[in-house]
Amino acid sequence: MEDLVTARLVLHPLTIAEARRLVMGAAGERAHDESWAPGYPDEGDVAGARRFLRSCASTGDPQPFGPYEIRRRQDGLAVGGVAFHGHADDWGIVTIGYGLVPSARGRGFATEALRALLDLARDNGVTGVEGDTDQRNVASQRVMNAVGMRLVAQDNRLKYYRICWPEVPATAVPGAAELS
Repeated sequence: MEDLVTARLVLHPLTIAEARRLVMGAAGERAHDESWAPGYPDEGDVAGARRFLRSCASTGDPQPFGPYEIRRRQDGLAVGGVAFHGHADDWGIVTIGYGLVPSARGRGFATEALRALLDLARDNGVTGVEGDTDQRNVASQRVMNAVGMRLVAQDNRLKYYRICWPEVPATAVPGAAELS
């Protein structure tokens, strides 16, 4: 799988070796990688790397529906991650997640990365993408709105977003109140 290149970013599909390095580096088993911005990887990146490694062990490499390291083109530093949480379900829907180190936030990088991931999903036959965010994470809510995802449900903890091409039947989010 090739890198996805945007105006300011490179979305690099993680390999098994790179995912292992993320997990080991976060566990302190290895020195900080010089290609990582301070704060990278965070808990979300490590959890995504572990999920990717489990998927590879059980069903093989899920690419293009796996994790991507977000790197700044200007200096090559990894500043976060964006990922599919697996292949599409029976309705053609995939779930995504993303995150950036604090020093990279507020610059439009998450929006740029998520937009590229949505394009990749659509180009690979996905009919829709879902994501969620904490009720208080206004920045993440703005990112999903900026790329065309719409709030479809919420509960006491999370807000759930979706974008579909073309319209597909809504999938129920357990325990969430549907919005009209």
